Amino acid sequence: MEEKKAETTNKNVKKANLLDHHSIKHILDESVSDIVTSRGYKEDVRLSNLKLILGTVIIVVALFAQFYNKKFPENRDFLIGCIALYVVLNAVLQLILYTKEKNAILFTYPPEGSFTSTGLVVSSKLPRFSDQYTLTIDSADPKSISAGKSVQLTKSVTQWFTKEGVLVEGLFWKDVEALIKNYAEEEPKKKK
Repeated sequence: MEEKKAETTNKNVKKANLLDHHSIKHILDESVSDIVTSRGYKEDVRLSNLKLILGTVIIVVALFAQFYNKKFPENRDFLIGCIALYVVLNAVLQLILYTKEKNAILFTYPPEGSFTSTGLVVSSKLPRFSDQYTLTIDSADPKSISAGKSVQLTKSVTQWFTKEGVLVEGLFWKDVEALIKNYAEEEPKKKK
């Protein structure tokens, strides 16, 4: 009986390679998403869907250029059009990533029964060769009257991981939930 408990405990453990900052950031970001959604915020996937649709259109354009019925000299104008469309659509996709997504790991709708009309944008940073993980919670619509002030948490990842690379979820959950609570308690910005 105790062996089964040990096995289920080991399956739920989130372990990272401490020498790989991408692995650490991935586990922390995944945990942040779990924490925020467990607090009643539903994930807003509209931007992800837009990126997927745009990526699919880009692939279709590339496939048309590759497998068009005519051979090269005859389809020169068609290929030039496909290449130009491919470049333009990729530029639009990169513009969306640069302006809207930035470092965001999660976009949410406002929680049900909430008086605010905006969701959250949760973003994180873990610079290369640094142990300082920065988690930021912003309003999805910063210009809204119900938008809260941005709150930020910067802490060393060594606070949340054991020497073996196992995430101590209790400590991490406590810090993230305190940050969410801090954001919820902030007074909305007053428009002048």
